[in-house]
Amino acid sequence: MRQSWTGPPRARNPRFPGWPRLAGAAALLAVSIALPVVVVPRVLETGGPARQEAPPTPPLGPDAAIGTDDDEPVRLAPEDAERISGVLDDYMADRAGRIAVAVEELTTGATYEYQADREFLTGSLVKLDILTLMLLRADDEDRDLTQRERELAEEMIRYSDNTITDNLFADIGYGPGLLEGNERFGLRATEPSPANVWGATTTTAADQRRLLRAVFTDTGPLSEQSREIAAELLGDVVAEQAWGVSVAAGDGGTAELKNGWVPIDDHGGRWVINSAGHVTSDSSEYLIVVLSDRHLDYSSGIECVEYVVREVTEVLDEELA
Repeated sequence: MRQSWTGPPRARNPRFPGWPRLAGAAALLAVSIALPVVVVPRVLETGGPARQEAPPTPPLGPDAAIGTDDDEPVRLAPEDAERISGVLDDYMADRAGRIAVAVEELTTGATYEYQADREFLTGSLVKLDILTLMLLRADDEDRDLTQRERELAEEMIRYSDNTITDNLFADIGYGPGLLEGNERFGLRATEPSPANVWGATTTTAADQRRLLRAVFTDTGPLSEQSREIAAELLGDVVAEQAWGVSVAAGDGGTAELKNGWVPIDDHGGRWVINSAGHVTSDSSEYLIVVLSDRHLDYSSGIECVEYVVREVTEVLDEELA
């Protein structure tokens, strides 16, 4: 599908250096006429509709390391890495789809990665990124979120509302604003769509783990207050959207997460299924990211993601005990 970008141009905001502002209607008209058509992957949906059940199943139509330093980790024993990766290799050999995994256990600093630099479409997972940039802007301006911002952020995260996400994506400056803000979180491989379609952003599991660290540790640019707001919203996702990494919590744990799910026309209607979040159990505290695509349907994609989460965390729990 061809999509032409009709978003307004961005100009620097003199009050808040580094953040874009929207230009006037006249400039919008001129730019929307002048800009060329851009071809992007056809995204059939970009997340679930607000306040509705997750979409029904449609017709059928490594590396591993220990340490918190991304640049100089201490390697796991080869047999430990091979054990986890072998389980995933065997599982995916009999299934449609691709996966990537990035996990960090925060109390020990142990990390595990599987195809973590492979690129995937985000779908609604990018809403977590948009939320962090909203919070970062408020921190830069030394203020709380406005009531409007807080209400819109809640709708975007809890219900995965797409129309509200359109508005908040505009607020942060569309793709260029996303790209500029992500530099401050150390995201190295998250690229917005050339047509400014937020759901067609591409990312890697490694980048999404870096983003989670910015929210759930004090190593990033977000204030403690902003991190608390993000955790609160991510911990209150409606029940029908709380699948995925939450399975690692067990019976007595907690999960703060955001998921993304979207069928892709260019892949024959097969599904992207992503899940990322912070999960605590009786014995562990994890940041977990699983990105995946080309699943035959929505439900089998979730089944795959949850299997991967269980297998990886169970093995890590054994190694770290």
